[in-house]
Amino acid sequence: RKAHPTQGGKKDEQREGVPQLAALAYQIPQRPAGLPEGGVDHAVQGLFQFLLVAAAQGKVAAQPLQLGSLLGCGALGQQGTLPQNVQLLLVAIFNVRQQSEIYIGPTSDILPGVLPGGRVVVVSDATIDRLYHPMLAPYDTVLIGLGESIKTLQTVESIYRRFIELGVDRSTFVLGIGGGIVTDVAGFAAATYMRGLDFGFVSTTLLGQVDASVGGKNGVNVDGYKNMAGTFSQPRFVICDPGMLRTLSDREFRAGLAEVVKAAIIADADLFARIEATTFDDLRSDTDLLTDAVSASIRVKADIVERDERESGDRRKLNLGHTLAHAIEKCTNRLNHGEAVAVGTALIADASVKLGVLTAEDRDRIAGVLKKLGFDLTPPVDVKRLLKEVGKDKKNEDGMLRIVVPIGIGDCDVRRMSHDEFAALFA
Repeated sequence: RKAHPTQGGKKDEQREGVPQLAALAYQIPQRPAGLPEGGVDHAVQGLFQFLLVAAAQGKVAAQPLQLGSLLGCGALGQQGTLPQNVQLLLVAIFNVRQQSEIYIGPTSDILPGVLPGGRVVVVSDATIDRLYHPMLAPYDTVLIGLGESIKTLQTVESIYRRFIELGVDRSTFVLGIGGGIVTDVAGFAAATYMRGLDFGFVSTTLLGQVDASVGGKNGVNVDGYKNMAGTFSQPRFVICDPGMLRTLSDREFRAGLAEVVKAAIIADADLFARIEATTFDDLRSDTDLLTDAVSASIRVKADIVERDERESGDRRKLNLGHTLAHAIEKCTNRLNHGEAVAVGTALIADASVKLGVLTAEDRDRIAGVLKKLGFDLTPPVDVKRLLKEVGKDKKNEDGMLRIVVPIGIGDCDVRRMSHDEFAALFA
């Protein structure tokens, strides 16, 4: 059964264009007394608790599952083992535009059930191959290099050549396993090889799980300019496994948190407050806390993409902090993407105060939470140099910038500005 996300303890009315939050599918030979007939509503935690109790009483059964992590809601922090006369089946936490299912939970439990029949070819990198070789071993694999510098048309061309060598055809499914660079490149290669192959992702970084792998944008850089060549093409599925994030360095993990904060500023004041109330170390060590952050961030993006897949309206809001972040990445390689987003977000928050749309208090909260998570918010190059690069941003239209400005915690707006108007905010 599926239910929409809820607020205030009341179930939302069915609304067209809102991604559905799917919790649990279950099959029970005889419904135990007390089992709700209708499906999952705002009392979803109560259902999980009921299932654990029923399992303990031997009334329901299935394979061992860590329900709290699997279902991405943090409702349970314990393991429930269910025997065998009933099958518990995880279903997609989100479904974007009825094309792309997003799962949060252990890859080993989810991947076998979502891969289509037929041939699968993996695109990944050497780090993932070293860490998760048994996952890649059953398939023909194409390994690409590491780092932003390989996110190019030349890399995509090398994938095409390898596909030709392997005899990849239109019936082949492409599985990208890796962080945001791997999924961007793999998705672009799949979407353009033989005019398009089906593909899916196992996202292995926090930045990839909360942003890069979700939403159907795939692409590569051209001469250092971000994502100048790309497609809108939805992966059939995305698996976000919080357990895989344990292998990340603190710096890589922190980079993903910049996108979590961004999502919270855009449309989830409650998530922002929860991040404010925690610490970097807590997020690293508490799987339930992390899973909640991943799920909430995906919900923000999935909701927006559901309404605007091709960035003609609301999807522009997901670029909060990115206009300046991309300029930073063009000017220097000292910062990774998440670090650049953190700096860009702090800069645009300050500019929004000057514009008169954001309070100084909310600006200070934004800067404060980013600093608390460990970000250095000092621009790595002079802002005047950044502003020169902003004029070449791919999101410009008719010589005008589309700038995303926070107007409160959990709300933002897209403003049309000339380059000179934007520059004046940093004078």
